[in-house]
Amino acid sequence: MSAHVIADDAEALAAAASLAAEFRTGAAARDAERRLPRAELDRLSASGLLAVTVPAEHGGADVAALTLAEIFRLLASADASLAQIPQSHFAYVNVIRRQGTDEQRKFFFAELLAGRRFGNAQSEAGTKHVQDIRTRLHPLPDGSYRLEGVKHYSTGALFADWIPVLARAGDDKLHVAYVPSDAPGVTVVDDWDGLGQRTTASGTVRLDGVEVPADRVLPHHLTFEGPQLHGAVAQLLHAAIDTGIAGGALAEAAEFVRTKSRPWFESGVDTAAEDPLLIQRFGGLALQVRAAEALLREAARAVDRAQADLTDDSAAEASLAVAAAKVSAAQAAVEVASALFEVAGTRSALNSLNLHRHWRDARTHTLHDPTRWKIQHLGRHVLNGTRPPRHGLL
Repeated sequence: MSAHVIADDAEALAAAASLAAEFRTGAAARDAERRLPRAELDRLSASGLLAVTVPAEHGGADVAALTLAEIFRLLASADASLAQIPQSHFAYVNVIRRQGTDEQRKFFFAELLAGRRFGNAQSEAGTKHVQDIRTRLHPLPDGSYRLEGVKHYSTGALFADWIPVLARAGDDKLHVAYVPSDAPGVTVVDDWDGLGQRTTASGTVRLDGVEVPADRVLPHHLTFEGPQLHGAVAQLLHAAIDTGIAGGALAEAAEFVRTKSRPWFESGVDTAAEDPLLIQRFGGLALQVRAAEALLREAARAVDRAQADLTDDSAAEASLAVAAAKVSAAQAAVEVASALFEVAGTRSALNSLNLHRHWRDARTHTLHDPTRWKIQHLGRHVLNGTRPPRHGLL
């Protein structure tokens, strides 16, 4: 596989805008038919966008968090499923940046620059809670490992070259094993049955006696032993996806009202777009989208500031800024995607138009982690100065 190498932030944003316009065409049909976006992901890989966080000393653009968030917002405004697929990719690139050895960084960054994709085998079903990880890396006499476990919600794994697997080693601490998707013992099952984000293929990964060399395992637990931005960056991308969904739904609602909706007979106007009550409602929805976009940008800037000077305080401020952005984005995505039907009228509910994909995507993606806990941490900080915890989900 070969890929273009993006030089800087401006080129990355231009590539994302171009691909978003391309992916928007056909997004509704892909969702309706549950047609997996393999060709589109190949275009994404070839564009070089999946390698934009590779450090400059390894040949990458090392773009700002502000740029990365905007890339995801643009892609999600076109196709929320397609934007969701590489979210974990970038989270596990960050693990290599922070915990990889020189040799591990050299190897994997070269893979990324060549267009290789990371998937994800992180979450497990039926455990006590989301951080109750039971997948195990069993140490072998030669220093390698045998990997055993079952993962769910494995977004990106079906399309990946490498599957980062979150597992506990002999010390019971969290590690990440980077496993080739075609390694013996790896089975990726396309059994995702979500009402939204239908084409993410967020199904099951089974790991049966997978042999993992020692140099493909990274000590993820060390990430959280000091000030860190792992959770903030991962959540920033989730916030960007929700913000993109909200903006995409608003744009499609406006286009529908301008071109297809009929005015209510009591309004006394010739077109639905002239109805003062609809205008007022669209204004309110636009405020929500603008607020989400503004908080997303501010959160990304807070992450960039913290990356330049990482301390307990700067990391906490970045996490709190991202938490605020995520809450606003989730609320905007669900409300705007739902209001689409209210403002567009009865015809917009036709299944053949598939406008409900925006709401289904929003409702599904915003379940990723509860915003009520983000509000809790914001309140604790305001009242008591309590820094948010270091657990990777904030």
